[in-house]
Amino acid sequence: MEQRKATVRLMGTIIDLLVTHMHPDAILEEAIRRLRIYEQRFSANDPTSELMQINHLAGKAPLAVHPDLFHLIKVGKYHSLAPGSHLNIAIGPLVQTWRIGFGDAKVPNAEEIQRLLAITDPSKILLSEKDQTVCLQQEGMSIDLGAVAKGYIADLLTAYFKEAGVASALINLGGNVVVFGPSQNHEDPYWRIGIQNPLLPRAHYSAVLKIQNQSAVTSGVYERQLEAQGKHYHHILDPKTGYPAETDVISLTVVADDSVDGEIWTTRLFGQPADVILATLDQLEAIDGILIIKDGSLICSKGLENRLKRKQPA
Repeated sequence: MEQRKATVRLMGTIIDLLVTHMHPDAILEEAIRRLRIYEQRFSANDPTSELMQINHLAGKAPLAVHPDLFHLIKVGKYHSLAPGSHLNIAIGPLVQTWRIGFGDAKVPNAEEIQRLLAITDPSKILLSEKDQTVCLQQEGMSIDLGAVAKGYIADLLTAYFKEAGVASALINLGGNVVVFGPSQNHEDPYWRIGIQNPLLPRAHYSAVLKIQNQSAVTSGVYERQLEAQGKHYHHILDPKTGYPAETDVISLTVVADDSVDGEIWTTRLFGQPADVILATLDQLEAIDGILIIKDGSLICSKGLENRLKRKQPA
């Protein structure tokens, strides 16, 4: 068995893959080939992607899509319609207008935001299980799977690695981490995942988390920002207001068995007060989390207390 690492830039982020296998180079080559296919399927920023074909037909006609894309839209719609959820896969028009994180980012005016909010109703995404079609009822609607796609893709890669006989692996899709099998670098089988300190430069950690056969997904207001009119705007939009979410939480990491669940719950919960997020995490089965508050303090759900080593302030 050999361990090999590959790094590739796809999906607007740096992706790191680490596998232990008899033929690791062939495994990594196939993984990158699959990642390119997934990007072409799920991207909301590539006008030629399969997802964008649905968006181009908004208000006109349904489109038959690949089963993976249909399934992810179905899951995303379900969680978008859940009471109190901050996830909304129909938020595409707002994301593409703010464009925070891109060179042409701007602050829309209040009238434009109200107009766009009117075409972000996830109940108007019509799905036909029988035909595997997706139809957007209103012209101008667009689905954005940015809040769930990386987790789903990480789970698809994990399934491939397991089928191919990979003994252990780490997948890092830009802040979305999955590990399985024993770590090769420690006496115990746990992997160590650094929890970024949002108030310091990259690679400065607030804590180190021990996980095995799980995913850790982090969402934070510090990654992509826009400074305009003397104000700072982050990229996590509140689907109710159309503006960046107002919250005392600057970073939320959700730990789950499946990476897509981590993505779903970071987005569902982000924008709620820290105490509400923590209470929800403590009630969810097999879903845990770590919150970092504006003052830099860190709190976590009960299930992670014994697996989290907090870093002492310098």
